[in-house]
Amino acid sequence: MRYLTGGESHGPCLTAIIEGLPAGLEIQASDLDRHLARRQHGFGRGGRMKIEKDRVEFLSGLRFGRTIGSPLTLQIKNRDWDNWRSLMAPEGSEPPEAVHLSRPRPGHADLAGGLKYNLEDLRLVLERSSARETAIRVAVGSVGRLLLENFGVRIYSHVAGIGPVEAAVNGTAIIGLAGMIEESPIHCADPDAGKKMVLEIEKARDEGDTLGGIIELVVTGLPPGLGSHVHWDRRLDGRLAAAIMSIQGIKGVEIGAGFKSAALRGSELHDPIVMEEGSGISRPSNRAGGLEGGITNGQPLIIRAAMKPIPTLASPLPSIDWKTGEQAAGATERSDVCAVPSAAVVAEAAAAWELASAFREKFGGDFMEEVEAACNFYMRHVKRRLRQEPGE
Repeated sequence: MRYLTGGESHGPCLTAIIEGLPAGLEIQASDLDRHLARRQHGFGRGGRMKIEKDRVEFLSGLRFGRTIGSPLTLQIKNRDWDNWRSLMAPEGSEPPEAVHLSRPRPGHADLAGGLKYNLEDLRLVLERSSARETAIRVAVGSVGRLLLENFGVRIYSHVAGIGPVEAAVNGTAIIGLAGMIEESPIHCADPDAGKKMVLEIEKARDEGDTLGGIIELVVTGLPPGLGSHVHWDRRLDGRLAAAIMSIQGIKGVEIGAGFKSAALRGSELHDPIVMEEGSGISRPSNRAGGLEGGITNGQPLIIRAAMKPIPTLASPLPSIDWKTGEQAAGATERSDVCAVPSAAVVAEAAAAWELASAFREKFGGDFMEEVEAACNFYMRHVKRRLRQEPGE
């Protein structure tokens, strides 16, 4: 499977084309809209979320709620486009009232993008580098998620930390708290830590500053055998890390024990393999986080990602004027104080897409019944091997 997205932050719409879905996958717009709404929530979001009410429209590849094997085209309209029609018009001439963005913001793509593409107006960098683009990626990832859910895979997330505040709850413990997490204004499984996180965000807002944090994903129901050890680019841990690192603001990704494993001895870190009567081969711990050698091992997948503070500051850092070279303050734009809860939903989508792609690679099939037959056959084989039973 593969997809391509297009669209600017203040353009008419965001668009994606997905190729490689099996025919017969049931999709309703409400299935995607639910996760788009989750992406827009969270304490610390800015004024843009008061304007946009993201909804998906299907333009091709779907008939009566089922995929038909051809490319699936998705569109999300930007409501803010009404305020930018003259300034972001695809055709015609730039209006006289247009003001170029000429003060690159430290930490954003403004300066590097302006150099790379030889752009005078740095807004042309901002428009595509903006995290607004993650709305369409959430829609795309939610399609992959629907495919996985047909086979019992479930994806959970929560905010494990914001600024100096860390949650006391983590790992698979968040599964039983999923309902409470969705009700939390900060998307956190630890209510006490969540209250402290809100206070930290309010403090940063009052001081014209921003905050980052840690998000954690837990994925259950994955079959062992997704990914591969035989080539570097087929290792699933590398693919997942790349997908999540591609989310705006993410600066670090770890799986399982992650960076903590560097301080442990091998005897303390690696998960024993034991034989349990009645169930066969099992693992009493999951410090590997569900992946070994780039392959899922059947245990819950656990991923953590670090998000940096948003670079657009109400009290901007020093910068320069792109046109004159003189010292100036970085540009200010309407922005969030903290978008970590939103990033958790985006990370769910990014992981869902990579896992769904690996699932399709493993089981193939041009229509859903064919995929199901291959998966069922393989899982019977896996259960037989784990119980050390002779082959059929």
